Amino acid sequence: MKILYFAWLREKIGMAGEDVDLPADVQTVGDLLAWFESRGDNYQLALTEKGVVRVAVDQEHVTLEHPLAGAREVALFPPVTGG
Repeated sequence: MKILYFAWLREKIGMAGEDVDLPADVQTVGDLLAWFESRGDNYQLALTEKGVVRVAVDQEHVTLEHPLAGAREVALFPPVTGG
């Protein structure tokens, strides 16, 4: 699965994206975020404020309960503000 990181998430994790093979127990977006936190300090730092992190699965905004089965791409980004 392709994972993309944007804005300060990219900066804290240290890359724009990566391809990952998810463990079998990672079934939802919430599971994915929890798994990321276990992957190292840079992921933990990036997800310190995970309550504000927005997620899109295959370019559609989703909730933490959204299933990942069949997904090709997940994007993580901070809230977007405009003026």
